[in-house]
Amino acid sequence: MVNGKMPPLSELSVPQHVAIIMDGNGRWAKQRGLPRQAGHRAGAENLRRVINAAVEFGIPILTIYAFSTENWDRPKLEVRALMKIFARVLNQEVYELHEQGVCIHHIGELEGVDPKLSAGVRNAIELTKDNKRLILNVAFNYGGRREILHAVRRMLEDNLPPEQLDEQTFDSYLFTNGLPDPDLVIRTSGELRISNFLIWQAAYAEFYPTPTYWPDFDRDELYKALVDYSSRNRRFGRTDAQIASQATLP
Repeated sequence: MVNGKMPPLSELSVPQHVAIIMDGNGRWAKQRGLPRQAGHRAGAENLRRVINAAVEFGIPILTIYAFSTENWDRPKLEVRALMKIFARVLNQEVYELHEQGVCIHHIGELEGVDPKLSAGVRNAIELTKDNKRLILNVAFNYGGRREILHAVRRMLEDNLPPEQLDEQTFDSYLFTNGLPDPDLVIRTSGELRISNFLIWQAAYAEFYPTPTYWPDFDRDELYKALVDYSSRNRRFGRTDAQIASQATLP
């Protein structure tokens, strides 16, 4: 930021992959004297604004943490309300997202999910599979530790020899197979935890916490995150001298 003004988009380093922990729906509702379900509805409606902004800013991959494996432990009434919201969003938004060129991926597990909802997820994936403008990863019924266990089980089922296991091979067994790791992880509502989200993939991601609750995290808030990201020097465990040396190699 210069003289209180945001730099233009052309001057920013736009990350290839942004991941967002969408947090604060309940607290947003409580501030307004509303039930938690109202916060979740507002959060679902806000997703459209953020997707539009990601497309505008040229972000190729956006991953959203929609529902974790731990969220099943919430009160049953709240979980049922969340499932209804997810189903409605799928029904109402998928065709518009398709027209906008958004390719929907699911990361997580659909076992144990309501059959109608899981069918809706699969239909959305099939409908949008050839779109190229934005990849939208929806982390639904997702947990980072469970993802790693899932990958290990599959490797054991494939009788993978230990000497063939390296990071690239391990990556290929994850839900995000074929996609680059996130460059930037955003968490709304002021919390400073990763909360079991992409714990393998986000090993070198930049972390951006914001006190803004998810329903209020709009285009301008995402732009602020990109400005902050652009100001950072990503070392990946290297020294500045090593980075400079590598940059001068032919």
